[in-house]
Amino acid sequence: GAGVPMFRGNPARTGEMPGPGPDPANGVELLWSFATGGSVWSAPAVIDDVVYTGSTDSNVYAQDAVSSRVLWRFVTGGSVYSSPAVVDGVVYIGSSDSNVYALDAATGAERWRFATGGSVFSSPAVVDGVVHVGGEDFNVYALDAVSGSELWRFGTNDYVYSSPAVVDGIVYVGSWDANIYALDAALGTEVWRFGTDEPVRSSPAVVEGVLYVGGYTSNVYALDAALGTERWRFATGGLWSSPAVVDGVVYAGSLDSNIYALDAGSGNERWRFATATEVWSSPAVAAGVIYTGSEDANVYALDAVSGSEVWRVTTGSWVTSSPAVVDGVVYVGSGDTYVYAIGARGLRLEAGGVARVTSPTSLRGGPASTAVERAELLAGTTVSITGEPETTDEIVWWPVTVDGSGDQGWVDETALEPTENAPG
Repeated sequence: GAGVPMFRGNPARTGEMPGPGPDPANGVELLWSFATGGSVWSAPAVIDDVVYTGSTDSNVYAQDAVSSRVLWRFVTGGSVYSSPAVVDGVVYIGSSDSNVYALDAATGAERWRFATGGSVFSSPAVVDGVVHVGGEDFNVYALDAVSGSELWRFGTNDYVYSSPAVVDGIVYVGSWDANIYALDAALGTEVWRFGTDEPVRSSPAVVEGVLYVGGYTSNVYALDAALGTERWRFATGGLWSSPAVVDGVVYAGSLDSNIYALDAGSGNERWRFATATEVWSSPAVAAGVIYTGSEDANVYALDAVSGSEVWRVTTGSWVTSSPAVVDGVVYVGSGDTYVYAIGARGLRLEAGGVARVTSPTSLRGGPASTAVERAELLAGTTVSITGEPETTDEIVWWPVTVDGSGDQGWVDETALEPTENAPG
């Protein structure tokens, strides 16, 4: 089935996810949480119901997407900030131990490692048998995906934290040297460079011949992907995060605490959503909903058109990790060491919720079968649950108000099925 093979969902780094996200009708909940030994900056990859994530505890983890069971872990020599790419049964990921690793996706066995001259925060893009990744040693690398041998390297003038986008034979990448580069994917030669006045940590998204990227101190830029000329710029408080571009709209999380929606053609602001503090997480887009983390510890779901909040889930620390959204679940890491799976909340009997009577039953004056019968409720009757249940003689009783009559009393749980959860 569809999956999320790499950071930003694809080699063009568009941020578009296969989705769908969780159905928010009954709210969302944690399906599972898994504690690593360190903060999780890495954005999960999800392929064939397996979740792959790096952690600052130096491990790369593979987990069953449904049960969260650890299938394997691989120990690197340093913190793993890089996000995995999973292509053709191999996991490619960088580590702050200076290596790029290729691991067997099924077993976690090392296929190869390639030593760079510095930490690898950049997340690999894997296209046509080539691994493209940046390094803290100022270089952009192209490595043979099978053997790990170096095909070429291109030297910038500072750290390359940015993750390369690869589209139509061109590699696009930002550098801390304040340039955005376009390189020939086959040769590693420079096609063009665009000079900004700010370091570029963000990864470019390339859509329909236009490159979108954030500068670290102020702007979102739109550049002609073929020529490297500026189309527009939009001033924010700077971007660590990488923009998403879907259906003619650019979604960008800023260090000024806002998430922006900008018209991709003009750069005009459509909406902004204020979080409580800096946004380092990169937004994911699926089926008209934007999913992103914030350093305020929340994972947000926002309506793509209006920017209004659909839901939020609060973790124990900042959320720098970027969500992967597939098959009704949002997978994301947190600074609290956990990898989270967030999904639709199942219907349940609960205070504030609504239920339907499934078989004729008595409305009683108290939580016991010996209590006075106040009414006979027919199958199909709707009741609102008004409080917490009580158990008498192993029967669970719920306090309810009967819709229509307004009668109040207690009903045996076995005669009820939930139809709506409590709001929120």
